Amino acid sequence: MRQQENEQKRDNEAGKRPSVDFIRTIVAEDNRTKKWNGEVITRFPPEPNGFLHIGHAKSFCLNFGIAAENEGGHCHLRFDDTNPVKEEARYVESIQEDVRWMGWNWNEHLYYASDYFDQMYGYAVQLINKGLAYVCDLNAEEMREYRGTLTAPGKDSPYRNRSIEENLDLFSRMKEGEFKDGYCVLRARIDMSSPNLNMRDPVMYRILHAEHHRTGNKWCVYPTYDWAHGLEDSIEGVTHSICTLEFENHRPLYDWYLDKLEVHHPQQIEFARLELTYTVMSKRKLLQLVEEELVNGWDDPRLPTISGMRRRGYSPESIREFCRRIGVNKFNSTIDIALLEHCVREELNKTSNRVMAVLRPLKVVIDNYPEEQEEWMDAVNNPEDPDAGTRKVPFSKVFYIEQDDFMEDPPKKFFRLTPGREIRLRYAYFVTCTDVVKDGNGQIVELHCSYDPATRGGNSPDGRKVKSTIHWVSASHALRAEVRLYDHLFTKEHPEDTADGEDFKSNLSPESLKTLSDCMIEPYLKDAIPLDRFQFERLGYFCLDSDTTKEKIVFNRTVTLRDTWAKIQKKG
Repeated sequence: MRQQENEQKRDNEAGKRPSVDFIRTIVAEDNRTKKWNGEVITRFPPEPNGFLHIGHAKSFCLNFGIAAENEGGHCHLRFDDTNPVKEEARYVESIQEDVRWMGWNWNEHLYYASDYFDQMYGYAVQLINKGLAYVCDLNAEEMREYRGTLTAPGKDSPYRNRSIEENLDLFSRMKEGEFKDGYCVLRARIDMSSPNLNMRDPVMYRILHAEHHRTGNKWCVYPTYDWAHGLEDSIEGVTHSICTLEFENHRPLYDWYLDKLEVHHPQQIEFARLELTYTVMSKRKLLQLVEEELVNGWDDPRLPTISGMRRRGYSPESIREFCRRIGVNKFNSTIDIALLEHCVREELNKTSNRVMAVLRPLKVVIDNYPEEQEEWMDAVNNPEDPDAGTRKVPFSKVFYIEQDDFMEDPPKKFFRLTPGREIRLRYAYFVTCTDVVKDGNGQIVELHCSYDPATRGGNSPDGRKVKSTIHWVSASHALRAEVRLYDHLFTKEHPEDTADGEDFKSNLSPESLKTLSDCMIEPYLKDAIPLDRFQFERLGYFCLDSDTTKEKIVFNRTVTLRDTWAKIQKKG
């Protein structure tokens, strides 16, 4: 078994496509034995206290995916809104938008934990009546002390043996708001000597005088996650309660509550959460970055949030493919972000139209080209998709090329434009550099070239070859744009790897965003709308940003053309 897990782990980290995972195997066996009468009901239960990230995407792709794969199956979207202090309606809206954008639909199965507050309260009263729950007046510090440690058992609370009548009275008064926050709690009466700390009389309800985004001020007591989530699953008739590995030690408590209440009892199954290099997946840390304005909101394209990835130009298909490739396992591992970027490139290569854009413009004048002439060249939109057709690209006497595509004194293996060398302009002509113009500081500001009219379209009738083809944008037709070049948010693969006295923020990369103004793009892009994705030829994949206005065009770089993952695989 250990050898199999190690092999699975290597395949997982290498991005190999998984075979049927262990959770789907369990579901298939349950269907075969009619354990749930052939039903498959899963759920995705986010807390509405932040925006979803790609780790959540792994979870909801698994839950919605399993439901979709089984006839008659369905997946519930349920908001675990049991903590009114941290929850907001805007998070509810963003979560629904993200799940829909990723291609999943819950249909009529949208639920909230707060829908069941009355039922949960009733279930708590049942446990009190069975002598299995009690009101405890220990404060938080005393409760920690009484709880014991991993190596020492806990001690019974002095309030553990209150009568059923007293507990019912106190719990009712807690609900009615008679006590201040933190005055007392309702605890399950299980076993203070259990080797599992979660079973040492866990808290079921705490007092919290806070307005809830759905129930207002109706409640002064709120259920803890461990008490609530099993009940939510049970009430909804969930068959497979799939959650991440950190809840494995909570499963005995999940089972205990449902067994003692003698209600529908789903099967809890745990899988390893997603960890990625060069980023953080903790919602608390992401919130810290947002609140301290170290990033530009939850949809900052450098964040692993679904909204950030959408804005950056990631497609839902590429994220789903990534989730398929990494698979579902029982062991924790960290996935190289290069695999995610590889999946994005694969998808965008198939679906993105090619355009020409010059990010760092250098002006070029063709001296022997007619002054007022302009031509419209045929350009292929996407060589991977014949149905994408062609477009017309304007060409004129003056155009821009990338500064990097010219060197006055080049090294041996530089094949682009240099004085006296002939190169091809993509879809246009062969040109030869004849002169270099510099400013007072010796910086190159303009090139002069001659062109061969017989090479229109990029081929020479006499069969002569050139060693380089470069892209360009006609100066008189160019649209001016701002381009934001995004890179990894952190300098280290594991941002939590810090020196003493530092935290993960000390590893933030100052190079994670570079903004270029006065970039030149071809006029084909004038009708693009936010989230439209393109390949800027020879540069990378880019997406039109929502900051775009009539006066200002803004593009975000999604990923470069260079595929780091392919190189890693080749070396491996």
